[in-house]
Amino acid sequence: MASGTTRAVGVDIGGTGIKAGIVDLDRGELASDRVKVATPPGAHPPDVLAAVREVLETLGVADDATVPLGVAFPAIVKNGKTLSAANVSDEWIGFEAEKFFEKGLGRDIHFANDADVAGVAEVRFGAARDQPGLTILTTLGTGIGSALLYNGVLIPNSELGHVQRAKHGKDAEAYAAYSAMERDELTWEKWAKRLQWYYSHIEFLFSPDLFVVGGGVSKHADQFLHLLELRTPIVPAVHRNNAGIIGAAALALG
Repeated sequence: MASGTTRAVGVDIGGTGIKAGIVDLDRGELASDRVKVATPPGAHPPDVLAAVREVLETLGVADDATVPLGVAFPAIVKNGKTLSAANVSDEWIGFEAEKFFEKGLGRDIHFANDADVAGVAEVRFGAARDQPGLTILTTLGTGIGSALLYNGVLIPNSELGHVQRAKHGKDAEAYAAYSAMERDELTWEKWAKRLQWYYSHIEFLFSPDLFVVGGGVSKHADQFLHLLELRTPIVPAVHRNNAGIIGAAALALG
């Protein structure tokens, strides 16, 4: 393997899957195959740790502490502690996650919110690169993750998927996430009407300069983005489902 100064490992922990890869940080792209395992049922901390070790072993870096390691997780993360739990066990709430993984893996890691690291990937290597002002990245999947990026600087833990939709008493992600489209068997056009409400509301609150849409559904951006009427430009993420891996690796290197 090349020097650890230009490569790092990113692990992206989600509610259904755990993905990992070795990232070339000069080019901002995977330098290995993407490895994926299912998130263990219940997503309890010891089981998730074992799954992370499994993907690192598959990549051949489980015991190579010279390669920086970043981990993305679906929770508010402050000073290495997880303060919430989205689609994982409630045991993560108030949990010293970074210390837990460092002890379990025997190495230093950088631990951060999954949408935030996707934002880092897009601002360093993707759709938000060199973008002035406020960029808001959203990841549309099981929920709605968000990252605020101002003149290229991350403002962490924004959690804009949880703005409230007063009409139905639900938060935004319950109404407008990609999972809602699947659950309610919506057409692209009907789902876009829900997204229209969401992005119009976020646009009113923050007056951003750019929206970037990530998550796996971004590969189908041609099916729905053109249906949205906004003042703010809205574009698909460049790195799509690999953004968490690439951003986590980038943060690991600093």
